[in-house]
Parts: sequence; C-alpha cells; structure tokens
Amino acid sequence: MFLNQFLLLAAVLFAIGVYGVLTRRNGVMVLMSIELILNAVNINLIAFGTHLSDPTGQAFALFVIAVAAAEVGVGLAIVLMLYRSRRSIDIDSVDQLKG
Repeated sequence: MFLNQFLLLAAVLFAIGVYGVLTRRNGVMVLMSIELILNAVNINLIAFGTHLSDPTGQAFALFVIAVAAAEVGVGLAIVLMLYRSRRSIDIDSVDQLKG
C-alpha cells in the first residue's frame, strides 16, 4: 500500500473527529471524537515511520496511546461527576457549574 492511502485515511478520521468535537453536545461523544483524532495521529506516525524505515514513529504512537488512555480515564470521571450533579451529560450545562 502507498503512503498517500494511509494519509488520506488519517485525514478523513481527523476531519470526522474535529466535526464531532465541534458539533456534539454529549460528553461521551466528544471523548470518542477526541479518540478518533488521536487514532488519526497514530496512523500518521506509524505510516511515516514505516515509510522512512524508522521505529521512532511506533514509539511515539505508544506514547500517544498512553496519553489517550489517561485522557479517557479523566474524561469519563468528569462526565460521571457531571451526570451525578446535573443528571445530564450535556456539555452546554457545564458553564452552570461555576463557583
């Protein structure tokens, strides 16, 4: 397979993820969209690492996966606390939690 096929796939995943972050109001859907963005980054890292015959891209992809796992843990904890206090996971109601 060619490098441009992987780059096209990553660009499509990244665009879908950005669209999901900008348009969704559900907290879980926003977290899933962020995961799509991070997966697009991983595809780019591995594709360029394979194309250049350098394992550094795979090492960075492992770090991105670790950061994504931490982000999911913290993000789901925030969504759970939002649900407990508001009985909704609507992102628009977050600004009402001030002070």
